[in-house]
Amino acid sequence: MKVLSVVGARPQLVKLAPIAAAFAGTEHEHVIVHTGQHYDANLSDVFFTGLGIPDPDVHLGVGSGSHGVQTGAVLSALDPVLERERPDWVLVYGDTNSTLAGALSAVKQHIRVAHLEAGLRSFNRRMPEEHNRVLTDHAADLLLCPTEEAMRHAADEGLAPRSVLVGDVMVDVCLQVRDDVLTGAGIAPELPAGIDPEQPYLLATLHRAENTDDPERLSSLLDALAGLPVPVALLAHPRLVARAAKFGLKLDQGALRSGRPLPYAAMVAGVLGSAGVVTDSGGLQKEAYLLGRPCTTLRPETEWPETLAGGWNHLVPDPWTLGADWASLATRPAPEAERGAPYGDGHAARRVVDVLHRS
Repeated sequence: MKVLSVVGARPQLVKLAPIAAAFAGTEHEHVIVHTGQHYDANLSDVFFTGLGIPDPDVHLGVGSGSHGVQTGAVLSALDPVLERERPDWVLVYGDTNSTLAGALSAVKQHIRVAHLEAGLRSFNRRMPEEHNRVLTDHAADLLLCPTEEAMRHAADEGLAPRSVLVGDVMVDVCLQVRDDVLTGAGIAPELPAGIDPEQPYLLATLHRAENTDDPERLSSLLDALAGLPVPVALLAHPRLVARAAKFGLKLDQGALRSGRPLPYAAMVAGVLGSAGVVTDSGGLQKEAYLLGRPCTTLRPETEWPETLAGGWNHLVPDPWTLGADWASLATRPAPEAERGAPYGDGHAARRVVDVLHRS
């Protein structure tokens, strides 16, 4: 069996790590195509070295652009690659422009598509990621769902016959890195200057278009973070840096201390060392949950509703409306509620390879 993985953004590279490792122990051929959607080395190259992912077999070098331009560029560059490789499966990951372009290129050439992390829904049609994941699910021949909730969403859209529950591959890598950090593997969190890892701090990210593209909203969110009573380590995504510079907004103000995005292991160490997480990232919500840290999500919805159980995650789209309650919520202690294992047992990648082989 020959499987071609299409990846291009930081979360996809993390998901690729356990998949690549699972393929390495088999006779199957695994081809990695990096679209270059995340062209910043801090969001891309460090994950190949830090997570032990093999170098890409093909790098498309697409880079930035509007959603249409970026999707079209990946589609155009990927067509001849698939024509040359002719894999049994094209495996696409998550909900990015690279995901949708990979699925479209494959189905146009009558190559079977498997969608990893299928069935997730935010039901927010203003999010480009929501369109990407829905369109990819309906184009795919096989939906590899991470949770029972994702299976239900797929069934509601008539996709049950093509859906398989495999668990979440993020659990595979997150728990392994967590154990490495906790057993003293020398992984440091690499926090922004001004953050003392021996004192309580919050770890924060902010990058979604709906939070960063409007100057008034971005200013209000930064003010809310800057006014918190504990230091906030802001891992600044290139989108956030660019928008803040464009709007004349300071990332280092009040409690905020900004720094670069971290390699995955360092980010896990940063979450483990923190008192909690504030984010608009889907992946980081789940990682906080898996690592036992309370999360406050700066959005009105989540693709990971399991994280809301027991108060582990709270949705706070407009923190400035909460007054003094905002600080209490963002700095709340970890709940005593059990988290369970809604995302699987840490062996999802092996199941993915098995399901592709059998299908």
